Amino acid sequence: MNWFDKSAFYHIYPLGFCGAPKENDFTSAPEHRILKVLDMIPHIKECNFNAVYFGPIFESSRHGYDTADYLTPDRRLGTDEDFQKVFGALHENGIKIVIDGVFNHVGRDFWAFRDVRQNVWNSQYKDWFHVRDGGSPYGDPFFYEGWEGHYELVKLNLYNPDVKNYIKDCITKWREKYNIDGLRLDVAYCLEENFLKELRGHCKWLAEDFWLMGETLHGDYNRWMNPQMLDSVTNYECYKGLFSSFNDMNMFEIAHSINRQFGSENWCLYRGKNLYTFVDNHDVSRIATMLRTKEHIPLIYSLLFTMPGIPSVYYGSEYGVEGDKKQGDDTLRPEFELQEDTPLTKHIAALAKLRTKSDVLALGSYSQLQLTNRQYAFARNHDGKRVITVINADGSDFTFNLNTGGMFTNIFTDEQTDLSRPLTVKAYTSYIFEET
Repeated sequence: MNWFDKSAFYHIYPLGFCGAPKENDFTSAPEHRILKVLDMIPHIKECNFNAVYFGPIFESSRHGYDTADYLTPDRRLGTDEDFQKVFGALHENGIKIVIDGVFNHVGRDFWAFRDVRQNVWNSQYKDWFHVRDGGSPYGDPFFYEGWEGHYELVKLNLYNPDVKNYIKDCITKWREKYNIDGLRLDVAYCLEENFLKELRGHCKWLAEDFWLMGETLHGDYNRWMNPQMLDSVTNYECYKGLFSSFNDMNMFEIAHSINRQFGSENWCLYRGKNLYTFVDNHDVSRIATMLRTKEHIPLIYSLLFTMPGIPSVYYGSEYGVEGDKKQGDDTLRPEFELQEDTPLTKHIAALAKLRTKSDVLALGSYSQLQLTNRQYAFARNHDGKRVITVINADGSDFTFNLNTGGMFTNIFTDEQTDLSRPLTVKAYTSYIFEET
């Protein structure tokens, strides 16, 4: 078993988390905002997260995904020494570190593209990008490919051996300098597949347990998640099913997706694999905003942490912070303020504690026990032990008949329960039972 199989991630978007300026002037002295994470470590540990995924940390023009330099920390966040201090402290506390690898595109201020803008066809870096005759929306005397029509994001030529070697060299330096444990690959669905294969070989050479997770949206995730490429991908199919099942009072939707992906039938797509699961992130509305019935918020986290997959909580959402994508990305990426623990925080902490110690949740099979529009119960099973999740999303009490023998412990109350008998669950309540 690898470390990431038993992980519960805390997702930080550093520029927003630290309250950094929206624009980088590339002239100011580095600030030391990332040191704020040091004060967060006790909170991360109390919530029982054992891994942190940091969004972009390298020098960029605005939002981090428009990279200007892969080898220099963003001056709005801090210095190499600041990041070494933060990452070292996280590691000392048993917390793994994954950072964003933005390799599909760079910003117009990227040092090699600046050379192309200045020297055009005489630039030694013109073949690092998809440059050809014409003009660009920015008035350049040449045309270049931008990511999905966004010309502030300049597409890299990942067929060019020099580009690939440069990226691999950068990852080696990140590993040596920061001792990172893995990468989340931005827009992995856009990345050339041979590049992903080379990248995997290089990263597994650095460390056999180096984790590669890619951002994917739709389609068959096995295209990117396989022994030749990525260890895991983002499970956007279940992201949608999670919130809409509660909002539409149709638990059949998420149950169908989970069974399609992880059930016992021969045609199930990802059985035995751990996809990266979430209910919100830096690109989508906060779950506290998305859910119409606020009593459903703890329930959706019960489902997130016990369904197959590697769960992730976006910073602030453990407090029920809201944010609407319709109001712009900045509303999803606010400066973080540490608060007193809430019932939701404690609920998530109990779930993360179970997820990070349970072989059943890390490796177990999935089977559905009972399903209605408003109720859902399922079991995870591994090596003769079971974890059972029971969710009543209705506003009235409901009695489940799980017909499951054995004594189980409710992880929220420590009470012993015989699940061979009918189980009455109060309105808007979830139970997680661990076999004793």
